[in-house]
Amino acid sequence: MNNILLIEDDTIEVMKFKRAITTLKFKPNIIEAKNGEEALIILKNNEILPNIILLDLNMPKLSGIEFLQILKSDEVLKYIPTIILTTSNNYKDVMECYRIGIAGYILKPLKYEEYVSIIDKMLSYWSINELIKK
Repeated sequence: MNNILLIEDDTIEVMKFKRAITTLKFKPNIIEAKNGEEALIILKNNEILPNIILLDLNMPKLSGIEFLQILKSDEVLKYIPTIILTTSNNYKDVMECYRIGIAGYILKPLKYEEYVSIIDKMLSYWSINELIKK
């Protein structure tokens, strides 16, 4: 796994994710988007397709669910595994995301050590999966 598209509008969360990555054995290239609109532009340019997408749900301009609906209706992009990384444990959000076609739904823990552990496990899992490459 080389490329992760991180779609997150909170600068602190982006910094936390990058910091967590530095402590792990996996050193992916992180492509950042501040919202769903920006992410779609990155994906449509098709210069670098991510191996996985990490998506926050609560974002301005285009919500995570709206982004997912657009992503999963695209004949090429719909195959990119998309993992929700959010603070929302709203049952309706979880069900809707799985209905649309996500690969996983992860709640961000409050403790940093737990967060690092979750990111490590997630990246370990996806590093052994056969992923579609462009």
